[in-house]
Amino acid sequence: MDSIPEIKNAFTVRMGVSTTLAYYTDSIINDFVKNAVVWGSGYKKWPFTEGRVSTTWSTSEESLYPEGWKPDSIRYLKIGGKRMQKLDFESYERFREDQPDAEDRVYSDRGNLYFINPNVDASGTTVMWGQYIPYVDEVSDSTPFSFKNSDGNEAIVQRMMAFAKEKENKIDESISYYNKAKEILDGVWKQIQDEQFAYQSKNRGMFEHFDVLIGTNNDGRNEDRFN
Repeated sequence: MDSIPEIKNAFTVRMGVSTTLAYYTDSIINDFVKNAVVWGSGYKKWPFTEGRVSTTWSTSEESLYPEGWKPDSIRYLKIGGKRMQKLDFESYERFREDQPDAEDRVYSDRGNLYFINPNVDASGTTVMWGQYIPYVDEVSDSTPFSFKNSDGNEAIVQRMMAFAKEKENKIDESISYYNKAKEILDGVWKQIQDEQFAYQSKNRGMFEHFDVLIGTNNDGRNEDRFN
């Protein structure tokens, strides 16, 4: 089940309804699937909703988030190939107040705005990575889970069922479908975490340790420095 038409068909079959009925028209079902996709897409920071945007930095401290991106979701930012350090907003504000002329490569964000130290010693293209919100309309054919993890689309169907049961004022059933949708997405997230478990970070100091007496450096080799 990878396409939105398949998702809508699964919903109508399981509900045992016809779109010719006023209670579940095409318009209502389209609203269900849109809201369910937005909900599922925002449930976790999925790797398939990660985006990258490049723009020219004009030394302006405050800028709007890229259109369609989730607030507070910029996780990595570079200017002219130089990596910026992200600070929480309060720390950034204190830094700017206490050191207004400092050139530290720092940035922060708040809601739909991001802030870059205007004195930073970098210029050129700003490249940022973050999380976007998928756009879904009546002619969309897929979701962020399509052709990547179809279990996610099953969660979309379950969430649509929860919407429908809420509309029918069957609250217990609605909660049950909602919890099932969450359970499925939690399983998808665990699969992703298991795959990413092997990722390693490489943290190295600028200088290697070297013992001038015995010629030992930090790669484990012993060398006689004086021969």
